[in-house]
Amino acid sequence: MRRNRKTKILATLGPASNTHEHIRTLFMAGADMFRINMSHTPHETLARLVGVVRRVETEVGRPIGILVDLQGPKLRLGKLPGGERMLETGGRIALVRSETSDDPDILPIPHAEIFAALKPGAFILIDDGKVRLKIDEISAQNMSATIVQGGMVKNHKGVNLPDTLLPIPALTAKDRSDLDYALSLDIDWIALSFVQRPDDVAELRKAVAGRAGVLAKIEKPSALLCLDEILELADAVMVARGDLGVELPLEDVPGWQKQITRAARRAGKPVVVATQMLESMITNPVPTRAEVSDVATAVFEGSDAVMLSAETASGAFPAEAVSVMDRIAKSVERGPLYRPIIEAQRMPPEPTMPDAILFAVHDVSNTINASAIVCWTKSGSTGLRGARERPQAPILALTPIRAMARRLTIVWGLHCVETEDAHDVDDVADRACRIAYQHEFAKLGDRVVVTAGLPLGTPGATNLLRVAIVTRKAIQS
Repeated sequence: MRRNRKTKILATLGPASNTHEHIRTLFMAGADMFRINMSHTPHETLARLVGVVRRVETEVGRPIGILVDLQGPKLRLGKLPGGERMLETGGRIALVRSETSDDPDILPIPHAEIFAALKPGAFILIDDGKVRLKIDEISAQNMSATIVQGGMVKNHKGVNLPDTLLPIPALTAKDRSDLDYALSLDIDWIALSFVQRPDDVAELRKAVAGRAGVLAKIEKPSALLCLDEILELADAVMVARGDLGVELPLEDVPGWQKQITRAARRAGKPVVVATQMLESMITNPVPTRAEVSDVATAVFEGSDAVMLSAETASGAFPAEAVSVMDRIAKSVERGPLYRPIIEAQRMPPEPTMPDAILFAVHDVSNTINASAIVCWTKSGSTGLRGARERPQAPILALTPIRAMARRLTIVWGLHCVETEDAHDVDDVADRACRIAYQHEFAKLGDRVVVTAGLPLGTPGATNLLRVAIVTRKAIQS
């Protein structure tokens, strides 16, 4: 099965999409990978969903990636008297370090680390930023604040600290339990929430120990200040616009989305754009025009993947949401502006042999109008470098490692195929032609550009560029 688009679709599983029929339908509609959110998923449900995805994978004969999204720390209010309290703009409010409060004029916050880290002048946001408080005075147990933006606050609503770096790890005890269990299953990616600093990613990377790809969710302003260092440690990043849009001024989010996307492309790391992409399709069978433009913008920018959250997890029209996203991506990529925009964003290669080869592969494939580019890749690096160039020709990533074929399904333009290592240089070209023909990327007489590393089977040693012609002998060998 061949997707006629380069941008990948990541669909979140949930109550609206948790059966074999649902998951198969989502894949057929265009989902390339599935996300499982551990904020709402017990271990037994995780195991069942992974098993179902793997059965669908066997049925359709294509690798399917699975991303497990760790919950991360959750900062919340405690229990209020009566369950809720209206805060008036311009007033003042006291806050106490406690699980509960009997005084209606005091808000409880049961997080010692907040009281330790906040400084006068810092902001506290409550309930996704609907209520904004500015700290006036603070001690180890109490603080007072001015109500900058009032509204109703209720028990256990979320708390955000946009301009405060909290002295807490990104991995909670729950996350570590979820991580250990997820890594015992057949999963491909782990997503880390609440990334504040590069050390958070390094901590997860050490715990994962190469058993899955590490995806850092960029949702904290502090992460933006060290984005390049985070990219160096992560295998992929996500523009998590939900929390990012709470902690940053809303008008700043689109610019940061572009900056994160371009920084990831520069680094050759996959980038996923997420949150509220087709939000109205949670309850409606068609999206708004603005949502269509939002998805299209991410595609024009060259994002590796676009993600659906509640649209497929709990919405009324999960398959329709995937289908709409699929159609938007195809339409953009076929349009007259897409290729010039992508080419204008192309970056010079790094001064390494593999980068130079893949830079040349892009130019050669354009010059000879190749039907496909075929990358032999064991560690995944050749496939990633090929995708970094955003070539016009489709890219087949051939790998002997099933887990790598699944992991690379997140990457722009890669059609992943599991196959044994090439036996010799002739097999590199012949099998590339045969697989390109079998998967309907090339016809007899077409030319394909092949890249691999010599000696064969050496990870990261890309140094071969070869133009091969699809002959009857090659496809029958």
